[in-house]
Amino acid sequence: MATLETQPAPTAVVPDPRRWKALLVIAIAQLMVVLDASIVNIALPSIQADLGISDANRQWVVTAYTLAFGGLLLLGGRIADFQGRKRMFVIGLAGFAAASFLGGISQSAEMLYGARALQGMFAALLAPAALALITVTFTDSKERAKAFGVFGAISGGGAAIGLVMGGVLTEFLSWHWTLLVNIPIAAIAIALAVPFVKESRATGDTTYDIPGAIFATTGLVSLVYGITQANSVGWNGTSTLVFMGLGLLLLAVFLVIESRSTHPLLPLRILENRNRGGAYLAAFFVGIGLFAMFLFLTYFFQAVLGYTPLQSGLLFLPFSAGVILSAGLASQLLPRFGPRWVTATGFAMAITGMFLLTRMTSTSGYVSDILPSLIIISLGMGLIFVPLSAVSLFAIGNHDAGVASAVLNTSQQIGGSIGIAFLNTIAASATTAFVVANNLQQPTPDALVAGFTRGFAWGAAILAVAAIIWVALVTMSKKDMAANDSPTAHVG
Repeated sequence: MATLETQPAPTAVVPDPRRWKALLVIAIAQLMVVLDASIVNIALPSIQADLGISDANRQWVVTAYTLAFGGLLLLGGRIADFQGRKRMFVIGLAGFAAASFLGGISQSAEMLYGARALQGMFAALLAPAALALITVTFTDSKERAKAFGVFGAISGGGAAIGLVMGGVLTEFLSWHWTLLVNIPIAAIAIALAVPFVKESRATGDTTYDIPGAIFATTGLVSLVYGITQANSVGWNGTSTLVFMGLGLLLLAVFLVIESRSTHPLLPLRILENRNRGGAYLAAFFVGIGLFAMFLFLTYFFQAVLGYTPLQSGLLFLPFSAGVILSAGLASQLLPRFGPRWVTATGFAMAITGMFLLTRMTSTSGYVSDILPSLIIISLGMGLIFVPLSAVSLFAIGNHDAGVASAVLNTSQQIGGSIGIAFLNTIAASATTAFVVANNLQQPTPDALVAGFTRGFAWGAAILAVAAIIWVALVTMSKKDMAANDSPTAHVG
């Protein structure tokens, strides 16, 4: 990989006086997207019972969204770059709200699956546009660090907030409102975006790479679909291997196309920079480890400790608070110390907290055994998310801001999908082994916990891999960050 790219000398620029109001709008939109990835999880048992969905097909309530989202992110980032990030931001919000309405009034499983896929498609426009808008709106490194602090807090804490909201809405209203709640949120964001967010778009060559878009999208969809099949047929199942193999083949062809294209969907120079490449790889492995923690603790709270969906969601609130607190701290530390060791500290904390969860038993208490680990992990994640976002978009330039943010989102989304499929399979195998070894008729709380702790051990190891990648590849200093204080956007 190449080292830091040489940038033009900083030039004086008058900051956008509405930039902090724009950040508020972007934060609202990002919260909606992050919430939607987790808010239906708590409601899933109610959805399944109401619509008569089988155990084998219930996963599609979640994966219909992740398939469309992860598969279309790269194309969505390029559309935002070329057609205007504010325009695509607003269109993404409006489309997301419309898809949420269709999902909220669904009376059949098929209608709900379609609505969730439609949500994912518009999220693929919205998410990269939102992150790119931060990059082109904040041109001072210290202000940009604060902006990414807000974005990182939402990205890290939003999943836990979604679990709480899902529990509240399901218990006191109905599962339909876990989707309908997006409509007023999107309406507020659109109303604020029109006056406060400036338009920006790429200049120069804005030709679309149609072959690249086809191979990237179909490759990612095939890969994610193959991963989801592991839940039902195992990692050695025919459909798992065929679709994952096909996905990897299509993505390999995509890279060949990009290396030869004069207007690539994914300019390989984005990946060749060692700092950004390290950030993307780290984001991928963080997605694997973090998604598994939410999955196993949700089942532990409800299946072992016997909490209701609402109570289970509330138990995650300290995690959200910890991420928000440490993300604010990270935004202060980033300009002073640079990203490398701030994030390394965060990884050390997250790995420690995840490892402590491996000591869980069926009689573990929330306050005495689970809460300390949650707090340690959350404080570490805040220190991870903020520099991760900043480094992944460092010195990217106006032309590629949207697609660079799409690569980050894709890394996290694909990582999360792999994490759920892979670590859930690991946990299920450990539980089955416990049942067989102890001649049980069915899984007991001890058997379930045996699976959860195995999953936590793998999660800690995967986060350790992410930490090694980060320290080895990310060499950017605070001076490098300050050198990027120059206008990177053509705004209008």
